[in-house]
Amino acid sequence: MKRRDISHQTVQQLVEKFQALSLAKGEAITGGQIAKASRLYWEIDALKRELKSRDGDQRRALHALYSHPNPQVRLEAADATLAVLPAEARAALQMIIDRHEFPQAGDAGFTLLYLSDGRYVPE
Repeated sequence: MKRRDISHQTVQQLVEKFQALSLAKGEAITGGQIAKASRLYWEIDALKRELKSRDGDQRRALHALYSHPNPQVRLEAADATLAVLPAEARAALQMIIDRHEFPQAGDAGFTLLYLSDGRYVPE
């Protein structure tokens, strides 16, 4: 697969792409398409890195996705913003757990557990 240059895209365009890829990843997970979900993981990671590299660490813009109706989008946004909006991101993860939105609630639970015991330190 050819890497796409995303450096010229606006923050809003990156957030929209992040949302679309998160939705696709959720569908791939639900459909048991592990290879596709793995590929989407790396595409989402590239967006996170690009946003982080922007002046002032623009991962904060993903905060807008905390209220998205899809739990995979909220999970990805919360995970991406743990370093820059820790309290808000933790609350978004807890909401996924409280709503019993599986399988994302499992990921959210482990993320909170690993944060609390120090096994995961967001960068």
